[in-house]
Amino acid sequence: MRVIGGIYKRRRFDVPKTFKARPTTDFAKENIFNVICNNYLDLDDGVTALDLFAGTGSISVELVSRGCDKVISVEKDPAHYSFICKVMEMLKTDKCFPIRGDVFKFLDSTREKFDFIFADPPYALPNLADIPRIIFEKDLLKEDGIFILEHGKENNFEDNPHFIERRVYGSVNFSIFSKAKD
Repeated sequence: MRVIGGIYKRRRFDVPKTFKARPTTDFAKENIFNVICNNYLDLDDGVTALDLFAGTGSISVELVSRGCDKVISVEKDPAHYSFICKVMEMLKTDKCFPIRGDVFKFLDSTREKFDFIFADPPYALPNLADIPRIIFEKDLLKEDGIFILEHGKENNFEDNPHFIERRVYGSVNFSIFSKAKD
């Protein structure tokens, strides 16, 4: 796992080979962060972020490296959660708050709002298509907040009223949503 930009740029962390997580590829991660930083958000401007299905913590580390004030990482798998905690400890950062738990239970219980939400669920997750609806029904994005959902090619969210655009990098698809000011 490699950090693409920010203060930890070029740092590498060895992900155990036993992990089941499918981390976002470096190519896709670099491109989607270019889109975010060039078009949507200045991540080092007091941004609070939520990383759902955090897996290896690759996105969380990238967000911290690029200056987010606070990143909450939600991951159910105990080994993955421990790895995220270990990486954040190695970085000596107090900006990331890993939570071991079910993403849907977290979404149901949190009252916090975020500038940026990233979700990278397993592509075969049966209720993957419900995630955007839940995010907006629970009103988890701040005004002008951005939500990015990583998914397989078979998913299409263009009919969602908050959908902005879709980006495709190899086999990785990102749908971008926004909560625009009323």
